[in-house]
Amino acid sequence: MKLNSKKIIYIGFIFLLIQMFWQVYDNVIAKILVDSFGLSHTASGIVMALDNAFAVVLLPFFGLLSDKTKSKHGRRTPYIFIGTILAAILIMGVSIFDNSQNAKIKENNINTIETVNVEELPDYVPIAYWTEVKDGDPVKYETTTKKVLLDEGKDTLYRFVHPNAKLIDGTIISLYEEKDDAALVRREFVAEIRNENIGYMIGFLVVLCFVLIAMSVFRTPAVSLMPDVTPKPLRSKANAIINLMGCAGGIIALIFMNFTAIEYQSYTLTFVILGVLMLVFLALYMWKVKENKYVKEMIKESKEYGIEETIEVEDKKEKMPRDVKLSFFLILLSVVLWYMAYNAATSKFSVYATQALNMGYSIPLLVAQAAAIVCYIPLGMLSSKFGRKVTVLVGVIILFVAFLVASFARDNTTFLIWFALALAGIGWATINVNSYPMIVEMAKGSDVGKYTGIYYTFSMLAQIITPILSGFFMESINIYALFPYCTICAALAFATMFFVKHGDSKPIPKSKLESFESMDD
Repeated sequence: MKLNSKKIIYIGFIFLLIQMFWQVYDNVIAKILVDSFGLSHTASGIVMALDNAFAVVLLPFFGLLSDKTKSKHGRRTPYIFIGTILAAILIMGVSIFDNSQNAKIKENNINTIETVNVEELPDYVPIAYWTEVKDGDPVKYETTTKKVLLDEGKDTLYRFVHPNAKLIDGTIISLYEEKDDAALVRREFVAEIRNENIGYMIGFLVVLCFVLIAMSVFRTPAVSLMPDVTPKPLRSKANAIINLMGCAGGIIALIFMNFTAIEYQSYTLTFVILGVLMLVFLALYMWKVKENKYVKEMIKESKEYGIEETIEVEDKKEKMPRDVKLSFFLILLSVVLWYMAYNAATSKFSVYATQALNMGYSIPLLVAQAAAIVCYIPLGMLSSKFGRKVTVLVGVIILFVAFLVASFARDNTTFLIWFALALAGIGWATINVNSYPMIVEMAKGSDVGKYTGIYYTFSMLAQIITPILSGFFMESINIYALFPYCTICAALAFATMFFVKHGDSKPIPKSKLESFESMDD
């Protein structure tokens, strides 16, 4: 039995466009909420959590609905086709309200934050710390000199110009020693304009909700398609290819965003490129993937090797045996725990890196992603040899060790964090390749969408809970509580996963003859 990699790559076009979408969404929408509409980071975080909230409700629904669908294009393809087109068009519509809001900002002459070279400043430098503006005057401001700034090692400052700023010693500027100070002042003025034109933000949020609903229509059907067309013993290998395609989508998004997603400028081109690429990859999928044909081939091959599989919806559902049900829930609990561990580390690392380690955060996170990419295909092969459960347990151990090492990293031992995140990327890939196939291994072919939806519901719940819980510990104990929290979650995930007894695939017969002999026995 051999995996048809080309077929999985064609199916992977959908996973590629999904990951490409989320890469843009997570980066750009967060910027729009703060820069264009003046929301606080807390408020923007609540809006950004909407996708997880929608997912918890809608992903299981559309997974179950697709299980029951019959069409000439298959069970999953109709949802993929409709959902992708709607999402691609609607995400381009988001920029209409962003551009309208930015037009109002420009009418009020709120300029961007500019870098100012201290050497080019006059000897006397006004620095205005605006907390409130009354009749065009900053309520509070402090002064310093160029010499003081240079002695403190400051070679640049950040300038924010507002039309209400008055002449201070002949200079119509307000300067800030920290960029965050300037960004805060700009956000306050933008919030005033938002409140005066609240319809733009309401329109933006309404369209955004429709975008998230459109994505929910086809996410579960798209993920369910891989097990639909892949015999059970080969699903870990196939899932490795699917994850690799997803990484490719994220990289494509990062490349075009580097040139188009420019701070304080229109994101229309970014959204247009995203929408067009989503439609291009959908067209490739529709051209190459014949779902019904692929499913029939899978069923035929499975029967030839003695692996019974059906996609027909049964009138009377067989109840899952008690021991299998226990394993099912233990895996779901494990999913929650390792997502809580990994998502806390990645979502809070930008804050942790700057405040606790005094270092940048983007490159270490890229190291983790690169380590995962390199490992996906080899791990898919190893799981076929050693079994999914053993491979997942090894991955959880690697994740535990990575977070334990990271717990000891400080600003004078940052090399530990580089090692830890690379290790975490490997551990995460090891888990990710095998956990989903273990879930659908327990499902009948007619229930794959339902079980896929359940899997994503639990993973999304974890991603809603863990930023709040990890943030609580970071604030109530100290910032260094982040990685001990991740370590404990990983240890608990190992404990629950250890008692799982089902979800591994049967060994792959070396030949069709061998499968028939084993059936005769």
